[in-house]
Amino acid sequence: MKKLALSAGILAAFWAHAQSVKTTIDLVNVKDDKVAVTMEFPAMKSGDVKFHFPKTVPGTYSEDDYGRFIEGIKFYDRKGKELAYTKVNDNTYALKNAQGLSKVTYLVNDSFDDEMDTSKHKAVFSPSGTDIEEGKVYLINTHGFIGYIDNMQDVPYQLVIQKPSDFYGTTALVDQDQSDATDTYTLANYAKVTDSPLMYTKPDYITFNAGGMDLVLGVYSPSGTYKAADFKDNLEKMVVAQKKFLGDMNTNKKYAIMLYLAGPQGPQIKGFGALEHHESTSVVLPEMMPKDMIDKTLTDVVSHEFFHTVNPLKTHSEEIHYFDYANPKMSQHLWMYEGGTEYFANLFQIQEGLIDKNEFLKRMNEKITNSKNYDDTMPFTVMSKNVLKEPYKDQYRNVYEKGTLLAMCMDIELRKLSNGEMGYRDMIRKLSQRFGENKPFKDDKLIDELVTITGYPQIKDFYNKYIAGSQPTPYQQYLSMVGVEVKKQETPPVFWFIKDPNQTGYNEKNKTFIFDENSPLSPFSKSIGFRITDEVLALDGKTVNIQNVQDFINYSKTIKEGQPVTVTVLRKNGDKMDKIELKGKAILDKLTIETLEWKANPSPEEQKLRDQWLTGKK
Repeated sequence: MKKLALSAGILAAFWAHAQSVKTTIDLVNVKDDKVAVTMEFPAMKSGDVKFHFPKTVPGTYSEDDYGRFIEGIKFYDRKGKELAYTKVNDNTYALKNAQGLSKVTYLVNDSFDDEMDTSKHKAVFSPSGTDIEEGKVYLINTHGFIGYIDNMQDVPYQLVIQKPSDFYGTTALVDQDQSDATDTYTLANYAKVTDSPLMYTKPDYITFNAGGMDLVLGVYSPSGTYKAADFKDNLEKMVVAQKKFLGDMNTNKKYAIMLYLAGPQGPQIKGFGALEHHESTSVVLPEMMPKDMIDKTLTDVVSHEFFHTVNPLKTHSEEIHYFDYANPKMSQHLWMYEGGTEYFANLFQIQEGLIDKNEFLKRMNEKITNSKNYDDTMPFTVMSKNVLKEPYKDQYRNVYEKGTLLAMCMDIELRKLSNGEMGYRDMIRKLSQRFGENKPFKDDKLIDELVTITGYPQIKDFYNKYIAGSQPTPYQQYLSMVGVEVKKQETPPVFWFIKDPNQTGYNEKNKTFIFDENSPLSPFSKSIGFRITDEVLALDGKTVNIQNVQDFINYSKTIKEGQPVTVTVLRKNGDKMDKIELKGKAILDKLTIETLEWKANPSPEEQKLRDQWLTGKK
């Protein structure tokens, strides 16, 4: 019996591998900053085949066309003969009469080296991108390395990573071989492949258990400034608080964090942040950040990604569940997926004692201010559904501003209606219980489901007015229910290149100020023909120096209305940067700042609702 069982097991394992897509990524023989990939396929049933790389992947809301980083692609039959193909677009290859298709080989360029060149394409957001630095680090967001064949997305994948023997792979996946030269992973389907990033570098990682969940944190710090152990205490404290906040909504037993710290000598990237996955997150931050700032950012950013394990990874619509990588269809509910998640990332910190109520209110205040840079009358459902298109994609960043505020107001509304018995978190818990990872809801029926699980038809009124409708959300009305008042004050006129100076970044290699492509330009910048992709090198001859950047900022504050100003910028021109001088007369932004303040003497009703809101207690 034992011998028979063993033989059956061997046959089963052999059959499973025979029916899987074996994908080999070679991190040993890297040439010209390119990695070779080989994909071997089980027998084809269809004569005509389409092979794709993703146009978009879940968690990102832009068309990134990962196929544009592929070159030298070749398809082979089972006798080793090369097959003819037609390149349909950047991402898709079509083959006729391809029953004998056996494998495909190609080279992968990384997206990090492409980030500063936006002349042809918009840059891929760094945490969803790829980095190939031989002997240093390989950030493998798998959707940038691995493709799929139509109608074979549900076939298992066997992923083999050939690696330098002294490199370690940070991932939530479990290595199934004992070799130092290869790591082997088995994944159920292509969706699991794209849900499983890896980062290979020389070992710098820690593992620990927090809140009953095993965590691995791997760190790449090019100068060696930071080690994984530096961030353990902060992460442990954060995860324990998150698990407590979520309760039974989170069932994760393991979680991996890949922290890539970008230094001045490596790729010049600008898309700092993180991307969520079911069991992991990839995080990209500048290495020059002080440790306390990295800790704070990890708390804000990683907590946001971890909360995505609830929504949308385990509670989502059919558009996400049956994701079409080649021709993506977006959901209407970014207000919940991103806005509600960002709200959780702030709410848990006040409810679990990581920040105080003044800091929490300051953050909501900032989101109200930032939301005013976007169209407040554009229905959020329409924007979400069409977020890949103009003019909606320029409004995407508002999901983290207004989207958060919509969740906040709905939270207050629910607590008011239920006499404090139910809040936004309770509603999401009930939604996750009603649906779940393998049972999507219908996109246009979500609000009806929310009414059903809460029992409050008034939620539909809120949704129709402020989420699906064009009415601006009356934040003051909702905040007054919890004893918050709005104070208005005029600020001194400000001279700067974008409307919100706080959104300014720094390119350490070029020693320039850079800006997010979604940042609105100031009136002055518009008047001189400044482009959002320009890098500011100097102002009236005074250069940018991060070591004494305050001198530059202080000079900008001395500029008067109508004063002649010269801005020296670096502007992308093909493969080079041109130095250009832009001249004009200063235009100063005049702003009215609204600040939120706690009422010193709230009414008993306001105080009760405030306490329930901030503590999560009934």
